[in-house]
Amino acid sequence: MRMAGARLDCKLNLCMTVFLVLPMFSNGASVGVNWGTMANHKLPPKKVVQMMRENGFGKVKLFEADEQILGALTGTEIEVMVGIPNNMLKQMSEDPGAAASWVDANVTSYCHNGGLIIRYVAVGNEPFLNSYNGTYLQSTLPALKNVQNALNHAGIGSQVKATVPFNADIYNSPESNPVPSAGDFRPEIRDLTIEIAHFLHSNDAPFTINIYPFLSLYGNNDFPVDYAFFDGSNKPIRDGDHTYTNVFDANFDTLVWSLTKAGYPDMKIIVGESGWPTDGDKNANTQNAKRFNQGLVRKALSGRGTPARKGLIDVYLFSIIDENAKSIAPGSFERHWGIFEFDGKPKYEIDLSGLQGNKGLFAVEAVRYMHKRWCVLNPHVKDLKDLQRGIDYACSLSDCTALGYGSSCNHLSVQGNASYAFNMYYQFMDQNSWSCDFSGLAVVTDEDPSEDQCRFPVMIAHGSSEKLLHRTAFHILLFFLEGFVVLVLLGCVGIMAVIPHRRPAF
Repeated sequence: MRMAGARLDCKLNLCMTVFLVLPMFSNGASVGVNWGTMANHKLPPKKVVQMMRENGFGKVKLFEADEQILGALTGTEIEVMVGIPNNMLKQMSEDPGAAASWVDANVTSYCHNGGLIIRYVAVGNEPFLNSYNGTYLQSTLPALKNVQNALNHAGIGSQVKATVPFNADIYNSPESNPVPSAGDFRPEIRDLTIEIAHFLHSNDAPFTINIYPFLSLYGNNDFPVDYAFFDGSNKPIRDGDHTYTNVFDANFDTLVWSLTKAGYPDMKIIVGESGWPTDGDKNANTQNAKRFNQGLVRKALSGRGTPARKGLIDVYLFSIIDENAKSIAPGSFERHWGIFEFDGKPKYEIDLSGLQGNKGLFAVEAVRYMHKRWCVLNPHVKDLKDLQRGIDYACSLSDCTALGYGSSCNHLSVQGNASYAFNMYYQFMDQNSWSCDFSGLAVVTDEDPSEDQCRFPVMIAHGSSEKLLHRTAFHILLFFLEGFVVLVLLGCVGIMAVIPHRRPAF
């Protein structure tokens, strides 16, 4: 536990840091971005942070307190929302000491001169999601209280606020009157949600919501496509004096009305996540992603707001980089929300300033890739009876979402599907020779098999492959050192027999 003096220094240092940055970010004139880490062969955090700074991202939302990422963000002007995963909510709710320890390790320890600008702590992530079947209903509010109390006790509660990122399914409008002004929180969670809103409001903390117009389109074939975007609709929706031309505004204002009915009409709202995927579905492509995200940025920074809530919109785009190890239970698109590819290359051009210009994006620099080689179907193999089994095995341990219906590699032949699957497995397994066999069906090539819009990737070298190389080299060195020491000892004691010793585990 830190001394009271350390807490005071932390508070003063944090205040100084925030005031230094306020002229740039106090009016919210900067979009944020989510940074998820469920990926194979990750980019070094320092390179991602440098790319974020070059592109003008003023805020970042993290899903957990990753020490390397927090370290990379230290000393930058980027404001941070650091997350507590859902699986920690129960412990946080039952043990105030656990919440205090987490805050001490992941918030107060970083607020010093040249440290982090932490503005929010995200307690859980969409804990009231319908699909969780009430798992986190009883633990969310107590955890939220314990975390905010820990922040207050540390002397930084006036600068760092605890909030709960909710999914937009916590509220809705009745089918008989589907307009924002008829919206309210779901009946079964209404009282609890209002309790949370009351606690947030009493601590001057924002209500955080995730809004995904893409999911409206994905879940309903009859949904009007233009209504998912910001550049106009042929059939606007009328709600009293308000007119809605896109589903984002309608969704946002449904929350505004829900909070108004709960007694909090002016409560600050943060859009914790909103974006558009680029693969994994017929509507998921770079054209639609650019169209939506550019429209969202312009709307957020324009100050026009929504029909029921004027002003700047505090929004975090989802997300910065693809995550090829995410669960695809909701859909194959889950691994393709990134504005940037897995290797930090921008997928499309977008002006993050919100202006009408055509400013491009900066890529992550000096990326180290593995060798330029791919694993493909052996063209000389005639017996293909086990081909589907090999494809299924490769895809179960890698990422083949680009092969799905409407996706970027959906047009490949059966042989092309096999090559894509084999290569993804080969890359995920660090290009080890044994990972390109499949009972003789596969072969390594140095000719890039990519075609049209279907890219056969080569993974970045940072990550498990580099760690494995370093670990193997270390053990080899250790093996020879052990042998040398044994020979010296044998000479010292005059033992002539050869004494066997253990081999290190590689």
